[in-house]
Amino acid sequence: MNDTANNLEDRAWSAFELSDRAFEAVIFDCDGTLADTACIHYRAFRNALSEQDIALPADWYGERTGYSRAMIFDAIRADFHVKFDDAAIAHRAEQLYVDMIDDVAPVDPVAAIARRLYGSVPIAVASAGQRKIVEATLRSIGIEGLFDQIVTVEDVPHGKPEPDLFLLAAKKLGVAPRACLVFEDSDEGMEAAKRADMEAIDVRPVLTRTPEWQKRSFS
Repeated sequence: MNDTANNLEDRAWSAFELSDRAFEAVIFDCDGTLADTACIHYRAFRNALSEQDIALPADWYGERTGYSRAMIFDAIRADFHVKFDDAAIAHRAEQLYVDMIDDVAPVDPVAAIARRLYGSVPIAVASAGQRKIVEATLRSIGIEGLFDQIVTVEDVPHGKPEPDLFLLAAKKLGVAPRACLVFEDSDEGMEAAKRADMEAIDVRPVLTRTPEWQKRSFS
């Protein structure tokens, strides 16, 4: 590992105050936490829906980036009074997302923490996304191999803010929920961690003051 990577890990460790925390395992959200995917997901949904003559405003989507796909679809129907086939839009959006996968960037401070923890404590991803997309995202930014477990919304009855994802990740890691530390970037994820009886770090305040973090741009 070069000096630049070491310095980033050291700065991230300090910024998240990890020296003062006790934990036996760490669980990371994916979208917005490990990977800066919001604009890519938005473009994929926007373009898929536009093929059905449905407009998806950027500011509307930006306020719901912690939502699962099912929640997004329900909200679109409720707010814009439109009809569409969930499976067809989801499939098309997945195709479009994969086509743009090279535009996904790591959230460097959080990815640096995952790299630092690799091999020292069990670490997992617990994401409200679909497994195919989550794994492709992690692979695209070069960190898929760091994680002992990857849990997605397809593995549980309920997504965030219910605790199911985090509880399953802890179970698969073989660590009690109370001994897990969570990294999250959404209100729904923070609530899910609370319901799972896990300590959680909201990465948003740290990222907004970290030079390496690039703000999302929906376009």
